[in-house]
Amino acid sequence: MDTVDTRIRLSALWLFILLNIIFRDIHQFVLKSHLEMLLTGTYNGVVITEELMLFGAIIVQVPIGMVLLSVLLCRRHGRPVTFVAAPLAAAGMVSNVPTDMDDVFHLVVQLGAIAAILWTAWRWRENPSAETQAPAE
Repeated sequence: MDTVDTRIRLSALWLFILLNIIFRDIHQFVLKSHLEMLLTGTYNGVVITEELMLFGAIIVQVPIGMVLLSVLLCRRHGRPVTFVAAPLAAAGMVSNVPTDMDDVFHLVVQLGAIAAILWTAWRWRENPSAETQAPAE
């Protein structure tokens, strides 16, 4: 019944998270208050520094890298990397407390995808051919 390879499923879930992150960020640009905060160099009272920008780049690199690593790594290496990356990504998501309803919505969706990633990695079978084999007739 389950015909999608685990590595592809994990990669798709990481990509789903990335698209939510990107859309949420772009979505904010229609708000005047958001643009005003960006122009002042502070966001929700936090001064935007080069160090903070570097931290953000590192945090978002986790799901970006996992899109690729999920496909490239075998189960032996992919599972432990996923079990490290998923909590790191979740920590990055909750490190910036949502300020409005759409941000909360995106956070809940992203954390749901993190849960699906962890569940998928937990259930990742040893034999990859067993995942895509059709039942014998």
